[in-house]
Amino acid sequence: MTIAATRQPALRNAYDVEAVRRDFPILATKAHGKPLVFLDSGASAQKPRQVIETVREVYEKGYANIHRGVYQLSQVATERFEAVRGKVAKFLNAASAEEIVFTRNATEAINLVAQSYGRTFFKEGDEVVVSEMEHHANIVPWQMLETQIGIKVRVAPIDDAGELIVEKFEALLGPRTKLVAITHCSNVLGTVTPAAEIARLAHAKGIPVLFDGSQAVVHLAADVRAIDADFYVFTGHKLYGPSGTGVLYGKKALLAKMPPYQGGGDMIAHVSFAGTTFREPPHRFEAGTPAIAEVIGLGAAIDYVESVGRARIAEWEHELRDYATARLSEIPGLTIYGTSKSKAAIVSFALDCAHPHDIGTILDMEGVAIRAGHHCAEPLMDRLAVPATARASFAMYNTPAEADALVRALRKVREMFA
Repeated sequence: MTIAATRQPALRNAYDVEAVRRDFPILATKAHGKPLVFLDSGASAQKPRQVIETVREVYEKGYANIHRGVYQLSQVATERFEAVRGKVAKFLNAASAEEIVFTRNATEAINLVAQSYGRTFFKEGDEVVVSEMEHHANIVPWQMLETQIGIKVRVAPIDDAGELIVEKFEALLGPRTKLVAITHCSNVLGTVTPAAEIARLAHAKGIPVLFDGSQAVVHLAADVRAIDADFYVFTGHKLYGPSGTGVLYGKKALLAKMPPYQGGGDMIAHVSFAGTTFREPPHRFEAGTPAIAEVIGLGAAIDYVESVGRARIAEWEHELRDYATARLSEIPGLTIYGTSKSKAAIVSFALDCAHPHDIGTILDMEGVAIRAGHHCAEPLMDRLAVPATARASFAMYNTPAEADALVRALRKVREMFA
């Protein structure tokens, strides 16, 4: 019996996963007539009843446009929306709610920094350092700046375990480096990067740092002041919240120097045909009507996560990761990619007998939903020398029994292609 398996009963006594599962209505449904085993939360997590009901309640009883109305409904909606800004600030341990900008997703947040901060303060020949394991959302915006103003994207390598090679990363930091933009947790490998050390090395040379925390906020307690992030982004739909919501954290002094990303309503102080003046951050970066009900729903998602307990969720997920890894390792011809000592509950793998897309399709017929492909990380696939991988990403509502279902389904794949 594996070590992970022997710890399984203790885990179940410490964490009431069945109570958590009852809060997620979709987990009671079926796929192809079989109980749904949802292992693709790394792409987008399912939503608890508390979030679903909050969004519905806003639309049924509390919806109005915000910031502009003098009537009660608008004022109450504004208060609820802005309360979430404070809730997110506390969730990230930001110094102030004024450091929290709402966006549509993490991708838009990174593009905001690239087009506002980057186009203002970078010039031809300047450099942005990323890593080999970045999501496309933290590569393409910087490549766009290469075309627009002639900067250069430098790439910090990882080792075979999927860990950032810190010495080689540090060697890339030079007088032309104007920003480090790096993941806090890889969406493919699960690697948790040494964020505080990355920031310390960069700041020693006067270089600001942006962290993509889209996976990290789900699996660990992200603290922007503890790691000394200059910018930090995440997306709401991975954090059990509605889609169409994202967050940019930026240090107040940095946001104050940045011009607007988009123009229009709500980000203005005064408009005339002679010119326009803009509001202070964060509103300067929030043009137009936002996703009002969805942001309030994001607040409900944060409340839900906090009620379950981030530390307890992390412990449960780590146990699931270890248990699933041990069971998957028993399958002949299966290779796991990403073996970092510091790793979230994300397991990417390949079988020597079947393409990941075939694996995903066959598993779906067994009711098991996983991700298959390049996971919006094609450069990382090149580094791993594979066209694609299959990925099982575990969440607070998954169970050891679902890891077992994954293993049984994969054994069927082997039988079909043997």
